[in-house]
Amino acid sequence: MRSVTLLLCLAASALAQPLATVRFKRIPEPREQAFTLLVPDGWRASGGIVRVNPLTAGGPLNSIAAKLDFALTDPTGAVTLRWLPETAYVDLRNTPAGQMGMFPPGSNYNGAMSLPVMSAMAYLQQMVFRRTRPGASGLQVKLRQPLPQTAQSYQQIVRLAGVPLQFRFDAALLIFAYQEGGKAWDECLYTAIQDMGPAAAGLWSNKDTFTLRTPAGQLEKLGPVVSTILNSVQLNPAWVEGEIRGQIQRSEIAIRTQQEIARLDREIVEHRRRTNAEINNQMYHSLMGTEEYVNPHTKKVEVGSNAWNYRWVNGHGEAIYTDDPNYDPVRQGLQGFTRSPIRKRFPQK
Repeated sequence: MRSVTLLLCLAASALAQPLATVRFKRIPEPREQAFTLLVPDGWRASGGIVRVNPLTAGGPLNSIAAKLDFALTDPTGAVTLRWLPETAYVDLRNTPAGQMGMFPPGSNYNGAMSLPVMSAMAYLQQMVFRRTRPGASGLQVKLRQPLPQTAQSYQQIVRLAGVPLQFRFDAALLIFAYQEGGKAWDECLYTAIQDMGPAAAGLWSNKDTFTLRTPAGQLEKLGPVVSTILNSVQLNPAWVEGEIRGQIQRSEIAIRTQQEIARLDREIVEHRRRTNAEINNQMYHSLMGTEEYVNPHTKKVEVGSNAWNYRWVNGHGEAIYTDDPNYDPVRQGLQGFTRSPIRKRFPQK
């Protein structure tokens, strides 16, 4: 769920002045504790892991993997960061069934909707925005950004996993301004489209789809907060292992040994880290501004925001950012917090 491409929509945030002090609390995904992440104190989490019943869905194509429909909302209810489920579709135009007129667009094919594959931009407009904001009016496009480098990073991950099919990817980001419910809003939307092609009978899906909605004029100001949230996600290893095993069983793939699963998982995680680092170097740091901190409790290097001058953390993974040089959480009754220094740069002495 962590995708630095969303941060493109916050390009001006480096000029914004964040709150002087923000306390982040680490919370679990509510339904299956699949992951934890840092959330500003007072924000609400809703939704979580979703599983589709193949018996009621008309087939198994959307039932193999767990899905995520998860939202974070600020105390006022005006700011919402939401991750939408990955959904499988089938493009049957190049199959015998499709050429015979069977399974027209909109029909059910083995649990997935028959639908010609879309570009990422079209998917965000037609399948995300129109469906989630049916009452929107006065729509204006503030940014329309294709992301070919991000699409390439997905392709590299597929190659690393040894998938024999020729997948194609397309990624994009949109920012809309509109009115709804008598109020003016800005909303940033991101997705990547994965097209498995004819060898997979036209199967395609959306990946890492999420949106950020704020009152008009506030999108950029939330940059440091959203950056901190996205960089804080930590998967639950026990949940990941169980999900991998479950997907193998549900899709009837030959079971690999635990050693092979662990090796592949490590390689994919490392490749994602390097890919994200490259993306960070090209646009993340220049647009958002981040910093590497040493956690005094774990001695590990962590990525955080550089929008504040000082960072404090405790042993539970919670963080406090502040510009006040005299601020001390202990004096505020918050025990266990220690200053988290910036990592020394090379060459180190």
